[in-house]
Amino acid sequence: MKRCNISRSDNVVLSTVRDRFIARSRVRDYRGEMSNDAVPGVGGYAAAEFAPLVRAFARAFGHRRGAGGALAVHRHGVPLVHIWTGSAGAGPWTADTGAIIFSATKGVTATVIHRLADRGLLDYAAPVAEYWPEFAANGKARITVRQIMTHSAGLGSVGALATSAAEVLDHRLMEERLAAAKPDRLLGTPSYHALTYGWLLAGLARAITGRGMAELFRTEIAEPLGTDGIHLGRPPAASATTYAPLAGTQLSSIRNPLVAQVLGRTHLVPGAAGAATRALFLPGLEAILESAEPAILDTELGAGNGVCTADGLATMYGAVATGMYEGRQYLSPATLRAIGKVETYRLDRALFYTPMMWRLGYHSLPIPGARTGFGHVGLGGSFGWADPRLGLSVGFVHNRLSVGLLPLDMSAAAWILPLAVRGLRSARRAEATEARRAA
Repeated sequence: MKRCNISRSDNVVLSTVRDRFIARSRVRDYRGEMSNDAVPGVGGYAAAEFAPLVRAFARAFGHRRGAGGALAVHRHGVPLVHIWTGSAGAGPWTADTGAIIFSATKGVTATVIHRLADRGLLDYAAPVAEYWPEFAANGKARITVRQIMTHSAGLGSVGALATSAAEVLDHRLMEERLAAAKPDRLLGTPSYHALTYGWLLAGLARAITGRGMAELFRTEIAEPLGTDGIHLGRPPAASATTYAPLAGTQLSSIRNPLVAQVLGRTHLVPGAAGAATRALFLPGLEAILESAEPAILDTELGAGNGVCTADGLATMYGAVATGMYEGRQYLSPATLRAIGKVETYRLDRALFYTPMMWRLGYHSLPIPGARTGFGHVGLGGSFGWADPRLGLSVGFVHNRLSVGLLPLDMSAAAWILPLAVRGLRSARRAEATEARRAA
């Protein structure tokens, strides 16, 4: 295979665009001495035009003690980049390592709903109670599917539903309690449904299909797209996907009695601080993340416990970007038009008035390289992304979770996406040049 002249110190295969990249079955893990000994090797492959992205990835993630990550970039479903580095528990990160992607799970859950809508099983403008009759209780008869998918249903408070972490882990109980719940005064206003989003859409999907969200992840996402890198909760024993335990301090600071007391009172505060606390905080909730095999893996939390590989996310978002997978229609043009529309430009109350530009289950980002795309970022910075205009899809996952480092980790999309777009444009120019030469 033809290679470009690039130092072996990159420790990753850098192929030409013309090679159409290395097939998944032939991926090797190229490791060896780096020019900078503080940066571990990067395994996988990438088109030569993405060398700046590979180097930035190595600098950002190659030195993390006990942690690692992976990044995948596709164009029209063709893999351009699939790289990984660091540790996943006791072993090295590999092509099949998956991590908890937290709220990036919401984008996968939304895609399940779009698949159902695509087959005419639901209408975004219809009341949820039309499909889930129990949901009509307590004045919710007119709340629509669209309002749930844009975090405007007035049902974001987890403290109003559960009194313990054990109850949060009972997804069927949470679905039932949301069906019986009364919406709060933020009904109709974007206010991030951090945890309840998953149970709401799971209850809706269950009412329509009779299936739980974990099964729908498999039947509507993983199987049609030929990927084993998309799971809700713990991957099955027979799965090729291996779970990377969380590394870092996680949310240990919340266990501090003073911090817990402050958070316990903040939910009473009006405005953004109160809305955020009501959506996210429940005493003892941090315990479900503890240990190498945390309890969060053993429930169906469509808002936050997806275990995915970078390549799995890039594969799914590639199908969302184009509506196609390997020549077969995955989503219709009508559904793609619905997905592509920004539903609200109003600032999100529970996210401290951040301009999320909510679409139907996805959000935008006001950063270079991301303005025309959409996807979902999770706690810690893992994310999946689609840009239909460019035919681009990106998946990034990692396993570090430390409160003190969250601002840094949450900014990953802000530099990954611009570099991915730059690499893609370079690849397109190279293709055009080769085409002219061939002519």
